Amino acid sequence: MTVNTGRVVRWPHRVGVIPTVADAYQHRRRIELEQATAGGGTAVLSGLGGVGKTQLAVAAAHHAWSRQRVDLLVWVTAATRQGVVATYAQGAYGILDTADEEGEQAATRFLAWLATTDRRWLIVLDDLRAPADLTGLWPPAMTTGTVLVTTRRRDAALAGGKRRLLDVDVFTPGEATAYLRHKLPHEPVDQLHQLAADLGHLPLALAQATAYLTDRGLDCAGYRARLADRQRALAHLLPEPEALPDEHRATVAATWWLSVIAADRLQPRGLARPLLELAAMVDPNGIPVGLFTTSAITDHLSGLDRGAGASPVGQEAVADALHNLHRLSLVAYGAGRLQVHALVQRATRDQLTPDQLDTAARVAADALLEFWPAPERDDPVGSQVLRANTAALYEHPGRALLDLHCHAVLFRAGRSLGDTGQPAAAVAYFTDLHTDCLRVLGPDHSDTLTALHHIAQWRGEAGDPAGAVEAFTQVLVERLRVLGPDHPDTLSTRNDLAYSQGRAGDPAGAVEAFARVLADRLRVMGPDHPDTLFTRNNLAYWQGAAGDAAGAVEALRQVLADRSRVLGPDHRHTLSTSSNLAHWRGAAGDPAGAVEALRQVLADYLRVFGPDHPHTLTTRRNLAHWRSEAGDRAGAVEATEHVLADQLRVLGPRHPDTLASRRNLARWRADDEGRPRNNPP
Repeated sequence: MTVNTGRVVRWPHRVGVIPTVADAYQHRRRIELEQATAGGGTAVLSGLGGVGKTQLAVAAAHHAWSRQRVDLLVWVTAATRQGVVATYAQGAYGILDTADEEGEQAATRFLAWLATTDRRWLIVLDDLRAPADLTGLWPPAMTTGTVLVTTRRRDAALAGGKRRLLDVDVFTPGEATAYLRHKLPHEPVDQLHQLAADLGHLPLALAQATAYLTDRGLDCAGYRARLADRQRALAHLLPEPEALPDEHRATVAATWWLSVIAADRLQPRGLARPLLELAAMVDPNGIPVGLFTTSAITDHLSGLDRGAGASPVGQEAVADALHNLHRLSLVAYGAGRLQVHALVQRATRDQLTPDQLDTAARVAADALLEFWPAPERDDPVGSQVLRANTAALYEHPGRALLDLHCHAVLFRAGRSLGDTGQPAAAVAYFTDLHTDCLRVLGPDHSDTLTALHHIAQWRGEAGDPAGAVEAFTQVLVERLRVLGPDHPDTLSTRNDLAYSQGRAGDPAGAVEAFARVLADRLRVMGPDHPDTLFTRNNLAYWQGAAGDAAGAVEALRQVLADRSRVLGPDHRHTLSTSSNLAHWRGAAGDPAGAVEALRQVLADYLRVFGPDHPHTLTTRRNLAHWRSEAGDRAGAVEATEHVLADQLRVLGPRHPDTLASRRNLARWRADDEGRPRNNPP
């Protein structure tokens, strides 16, 4: 022991109340923390409320104390500057002669002593809420001392120098399951594993969920059933505040609410919370950051009551507010995506009234529709992200997206499946959507019939033209009855029915049907309407399929000129006409001209859609076909082998376009094997 001005100091010495260790599942994290602080320094443990930052610091403190690795251990509740100063002053009073000194003066002397002593020390600053509270109060960087800070903040002021900002994440799946096995030893492991996933492997949620189901005598399956009920508020699935385990200071929801309030008070004030409410409606695993700068969201934010003098919300303000959510660890950034823990989303939604939920859902849906690229390039990951966000939005309770009508983003998500080479998945998607429309909107609603139309369309694209004819015939009967013969939707069904007739083996019947549709579209819509041009393109194509290749070439040249004028040269329908024109040039006896034309079409598809888009792959296959017809069989085989490899990777082995490439290769190889060869001399 050491004597100092008459006061006896017993070493090792401890200041402050150190919480108890809740559970022994911090081993991996504690080892990582020890490695980060080897040789002294400051580690700032940052992360979402509930990930176990405090418990990690508690485990490290108890480990250091029990193994006598430190002479001085100080635990500071750092939620306020006053709390930090008071604990430092307490430390000074226990070690130095500071009985007559004010708090700030005593704290200063204590920090000076830390900088000069050869004693080993550990200072834990728990729950730092404002980095500015530590101005002038940071412990010195010494090889004899270590500082641990727990905070939800990620401010730049917390890093730099000898301070290391360490992101504390949720448990790994294995750690979460092991924790639950310890708490619920009689439960089946598969149920524990699924419960851990349901709770997002969040340590605080795992602990409070086990307390809840234990108090109520529930088994794991019963609790999971309650958790899956989206009508239940998260607060009703966790212990009441008075029933929390001893080491827990607040429920999960209350823990995050403090962070939301803090983020919303940062400049620009009043934007963080409504942005989090919108983020709570979509996919927690990855929200495109650009979604939040669409006019749908900025207009919504500008219309909120944010106090007198609030200016319209622009992209810069949105970016700053999202950064504030990130600073408070409520969201995470990465690769242009925003991530939000699913339980944070649920707790956020629980704060909203039904009307507020419906408004948030509609705004998010409008934003997704606005953000969806047109045309949809060959970005399967980006497309999947948008579909996942739409699916998450559609799963929430309420009827905001399927109320008086079906929101357009639901149709866009289904078309995205088909447009990116997944027609069978599109059929399944629209079948489910049609079922929902029948239940909510009724059989005669126009959106119910539109969903049925999409089922028929993608059945044909999935390789079932006869089934498509049957389905379109049913849709036509209903649309004639409900909408009448001249409604654009009725004419669209007649157009697609004619197309399916041709694909089902009746090109002459398709030509007759298209001619009738064209006459009605000219009468109802006029010659330059995109739908009229669509029918002219189809009529010309099937005219060629019915045996008039030269007539098809002439008609398609006229359609191409009109589509280029009305839609622009890069529109997907204009490019489709260019591709059709090249095909019938070849069929009319000019395969070399077809090759030349398709090379230009391919260059346009690559530029507009990208290399992996289904239309680009189809154009490559068609180009190889006409190379063969033009006499370059070897080049055609090589090109088709390459495109087949890409089709297998992008579309899969059963896609109709993949099968068409296989057939071409098989036919050419069979022809080559049957062709007589000259004997060698």
